Amino acid sequence: MSITRSLLTSVALLPLLAACQVYTGKPEGPPPATRLQGQVQVENGQLVFTPCQEQRRFVLVDGDNTGIEREASQLGSDLFADLAGRLGGSQGKGSDGRFEVSKIYRLQSEGHGCEDLNFKRLTLRASGNEPFWQLEVGSKGLVLNRPEQEPLALPYLEEQLPDGRLNFSSEANGQHLDLWVAPQRCVDGMSGTVNHLSAELRLDGQVLRGCAHFGAMRN
Repeated sequence: MSITRSLLTSVALLPLLAACQVYTGKPEGPPPATRLQGQVQVENGQLVFTPCQEQRRFVLVDGDNTGIEREASQLGSDLFADLAGRLGGSQGKGSDGRFEVSKIYRLQSEGHGCEDLNFKRLTLRASGNEPFWQLEVGSKGLVLNRPEQEPLALPYLEEQLPDGRLNFSSEANGQHLDLWVAPQRCVDGMSGTVNHLSAELRLDGQVLRGCAHFGAMRN
């Protein structure tokens, strides 16, 4: 009886063992997005992207309804772009693959682009016009730049708010400063630059509006 019982038990366990061998755990999700900066040009009706300081060339594909083709057509044929997406296989002769764009951080036809030496040390850059102002948050703290005035470096507090919004605030040197940013497409009215954040600067009771984008220290 014991031998029979043992055989029955072994037979009953076979489906379980087979199931354990087939099960491989949780299914893997899509690979994380890659963020790249570089030049965008139009070639043969396609957008071709060359990362900064590289020779590789990728055909840009709109992978998440970003409107990259429409945005680029409105700015020109030789642009700087800060994009996130996924690299794919070759698209044929003349390219090293494709770059499926999932997010536009910045798209511009003028400015420093790949030669922006401060970009790697920045968390965020915001700016506006009439009057011009620029605020940079990074390894040097918070720095406010305005025409005909010395750069103003201030300590600051950062607060993360619902829906991806952020607030940077400072009270120093007798001044009160608040920068509010929100994840919203924003176009610079003078340069046409497309940014992924809208910005509002409140400085000593004055409200100044503009656009913003993350630097290399923040995704």
